[in-house]
Amino acid sequence: MNSILRDTVSYGTAQAANVLNRKDLAGKTGTTNDHRDAWFNGFNSDLVGIAWVGFDQNESLGKGETGGRAALPMWIEYMRVVLDGVPEKPLVPPPGIVTATINRETGKLTTAADPEAMQEYFLEGTVDTSADVVEGSTPGDTTKSPDNVREGLF
Repeated sequence: MNSILRDTVSYGTAQAANVLNRKDLAGKTGTTNDHRDAWFNGFNSDLVGIAWVGFDQNESLGKGETGGRAALPMWIEYMRVVLDGVPEKPLVPPPGIVTATINRETGKLTTAADPEAMQEYFLEGTVDTSADVVEGSTPGDTTKSPDNVREGLF
């Protein structure tokens, strides 16, 4: 779950938070129907912050007012102050979790030479051991401990 929420900041609806130049942040934007409420819930390993925007009268904020647009900027400014001088501390996966290099389209093991390669987390023993063959490479045991690939993921 942390990996998914980290992707929201890295590549998704909260990527504006990358302005903080930190790799230990994750979170989720949210918007209700008719744009009546917008929020961003963000965190690192030691801190959680939530920004919400809405009216007490349950009125629409206006078209396009989403969590990433209306609430995230407040969260960023708050975190800029709170995290000033605080070193990054990566989120640590629990015991029994491993990573594997997989093809993002097929979900099968592959190598870093695959243009569709990505690292993904798995419960130990659940990695699909069938492999996609990438021209010029030989799939091998690409399963590694989370410590060995964390830097590449974040």
